Formats: sequence, structure tokens, C-alpha cells
Amino acid sequence: MRFSLGSSLAYRVETPTPFVFNVEVAQFPAQTICSEQLQLTPSGPIERWTMPESGNRYLRINVEPGDFRLRYEAVVDLNPQLLDANAIGEIAAAELPLEVLTHLYPSRYCQSDKLERFARRTFGALPPGYERVNSICNWIYDNVDYILGSSDALTSAFDTVTQRSGVCRDFAHLGIALCRALGIPARYVSAYAWRLDPPDFHAVFEALLNGPTGIGWYVFDPTRKAAPNGLVRIGVGRDAAEVAFCTPFGAVEFEPPEVWIEGEGDANAPMTTSAVKTEA
Repeated sequence: MRFSLGSSLAYRVETPTPFVFNVEVAQFPAQTICSEQLQLTPSGPIERWTMPESGNRYLRINVEPGDFRLRYEAVVDLNPQLLDANAIGEIAAAELPLEVLTHLYPSRYCQSDKLERFARRTFGALPPGYERVNSICNWIYDNVDYILGSSDALTSAFDTVTQRSGVCRDFAHLGIALCRALGIPARYVSAYAWRLDPPDFHAVFEALLNGPTGIGWYVFDPTRKAAPNGLVRIGVGRDAAEVAFCTPFGAVEFEPPEVWIEGEGDANAPMTTSAVKTEA
């Protein structure tokens, strides 16, 4: 399916400030960029870097004092694999690819080591595979209240399971931490999310599982707020610290971001009930 999407970010800069942005969509076999454009007001030189192992695309821009705006637009074809959830299992520790081990260890916001006993007592007896990860998402949805403003940039998965409230970033961190506690590699995903209301940058997670087409990353959204077959990836990382959409290195004021995404020619397409494999 083809999507038109974009974002507009506005800032008031007090002193010369370098910004690092991660708002451009990633490109991989299941996600093809048809066209894109980036506009800076005022204009200026851009440094670009694509992280080799993740494909995250970062921009560094040095901004002088005054008003500054970045606007990004893209047209993207999204073609994830839709598979039978019952045919998707977990991967034994001895068979895990070594390159995914960083997504199995605890990280700043995903303290899987602190949640291991809770995870094993709550989910350890469930049949391993896609359905167990989906059960983790169901538990989060049923037991954690989605409340805007109930968390901040320091809130971790351990805080969320204790306070039982948060936003999409917190739901994703908790899902990741519980998966890792069970030996399932999991990573944080920032995305443009089709049918998210109101539109905004969205956070979900991917778990590494073994299905009928081999080992791969499968997407999960514990908030249940967006169509899993309409998540256009921006970046992936161990947690949100690695994929912030904006990191300014100075004193700035900002407006809430404007974000949009529309499905072209298929506005009434249903949300899939299949497992969504994003990447091998």
C-alpha cells in the first residue's frame, strides 16, 4: 500500500545550536521510498549519516538564533509480509544470530533484568512464539492506562509496570523489556502510524521470531492505536534514546510537531489481523 506522509517541526532558537533529527523514513525491502523532500526555513547546510546496522537516517543542522522550521514529506510503498501467527515460534538461545544480542540485553529504558521474575511468572508458561508476545501486548493494554502527560523523558519500563500509566513510548519500552526477560530479542521502533488519532510520531516494537519464511522481525503495538500494516518505520534502536526525532544541543523552545500520514487510493482498507513481518 502507498502512503503520503510527513512532519513539520518548529523551534525558537536562543543561541547557535546544533540539531540532530531522525524524521526521514528508513528504506529496506518491505519499505520503498518513492519520493521525498526536505525543507529548512531558513535554509542551511545539512550533514547526513545513515547508521549501517539499522538504516536509521540522521541529519545534523547548525541553526543560528531565531525561528527555525523543518518540513519533511515523502511517498512510501509499504509491503510487509502478512503471515499466520500460529506458525511463528521463538528462537533457541543457541541459534540466535550474534548480531541481535544487543536487543536481548537490558538497556537504559528497558531494564529486563529487573523484570525477569515478573515476566517468567506472568508469561513463562504460555506457548512460546508470536502468541506469547501478543499476550504480553494484551497484558500491557489491559493493565496500563494510556494517559498523556503521565510520564516523562526519564520514565523506564520498570516505572511503567509500577505506575501502570504511560504513552506509546512507555508501552513499547515495557513490551521490549518483558520480551528480553523471556529471551526474545526486541527493539524499539519510531514510526509514522496510519490511522493514529490524533496523528503524531508513534512508538511500537519489533520482536525477533522464527516463522514460515525464516527468522525475522515482527511488529507489535501494545497501545492498539494504529494499524500494524500501516506503520512506516523511521528508526530502530535498543530504546527511545537511540531514535529521538529531534535532539538539540542548546536552549530552544518548540511547538508541538505536526505529523500526517494518509493511505493513497485505499482509505477504507481494513487493519490486518495477520502477523506482520517487517524485515528478515
